[in-house]
Amino acid sequence: MTREEKVKLVEELSEEFKEVGGIVVCGFEGMTVQEMEALRNEARDQGIKVRVIKNRLADIAFKNVGIEGLTLKNTNMFVWGDDIVALAKVVTKYAKTASDKFSIKNGYFEGKVVEPSVIEEYSKLASKEEFLGMLLSTWTAPLRNFLYVLNGVQREFVTALNEIKKQKEAA
Repeated sequence: MTREEKVKLVEELSEEFKEVGGIVVCGFEGMTVQEMEALRNEARDQGIKVRVIKNRLADIAFKNVGIEGLTLKNTNMFVWGDDIVALAKVVTKYAKTASDKFSIKNGYFEGKVVEPSVIEEYSKLASKEEFLGMLLSTWTAPLRNFLYVLNGVQREFVTALNEIKKQKEAA
């Protein structure tokens, strides 16, 4: 990589990291290309980016946007995205399936450096879609119950009329 390419890469990363919701630093020693591609494809579906970047270049990009405190040792894969819950779910799921080759080292969520245990806790939260579904269900419950009661009154009225009809026919 030439110096100009490195400068351009750092500028691109700085721009992306400036707007990002969270970044996770992962170890990937021993992963095959197919395993990396599987992670990238799963992440891409969630709007998350995955990239292997030299530590020095990543460190410069982090400093350009004011991110400090991330430990960058050995070979690292950087995973970042706007939705920190989806980000945490993707890396935690992959860390569980490929625990011998893929590990979560640390991360940067909401302006703070976080440990792998915090990232795992984020992965247990409901996703944005799940949360909206629960919220919508809660909002519609009173109306749903009211309609059920109204239908019950109509049903009981029709049943009562049918019983009166049967009594009159029998008489």
